[in-house]
Amino acid sequence: MADGEKKKNDEKPKIVVDDDWKAEAQAEKERLAREARKERASQPPEGAGGPRQLPVASFSSLVNMLATQTMMALGGMQDPKTKRVLVDLELGKHHVDTLEVLEKKTKGNLTDDEKKMLDEALYHTRMLYVQMTQRLAGQGQGAVTPPQGEQPREDDEQKGKQDGKS
Repeated sequence: MADGEKKKNDEKPKIVVDDDWKAEAQAEKERLAREARKERASQPPEGAGGPRQLPVASFSSLVNMLATQTMMALGGMQDPKTKRVLVDLELGKHHVDTLEVLEKKTKGNLTDDEKKMLDEALYHTRMLYVQMTQRLAGQGQGAVTPPQGEQPREDDEQKGKQDGKS
């Protein structure tokens, strides 16, 4: 028996390689690639009137949409189609007023983050409206070159707080 036990201890363990899992993984990868190709082929190309991916409707997307529209109307960015900068004070004021209505109607019902976002959007759009109104008045209602990337100055912020506007 001692010889039999010694033989078992002298034998090195054999490593068994299971190549089957590799074949299964490769087959799964190929199947997924075929499905992806079929799905892409069944969808119309982008811009061809096919289904589009819209962002999830949320409070933040509503505030961002209104703030962006305000910036567009007040010359804060180029029109993506015409590549021109347009200024429409009346429309800009309308969008600022809409943000103010949203603020009044949601008072007490917002999370801290939502309130901060709305407050910041209102502040920045109000300041842009004031800046563009002053520029137009100074230029006699002529063409306006908007402040590209210009941030409101601290003295503007202090002035707004003194006037009771924030």
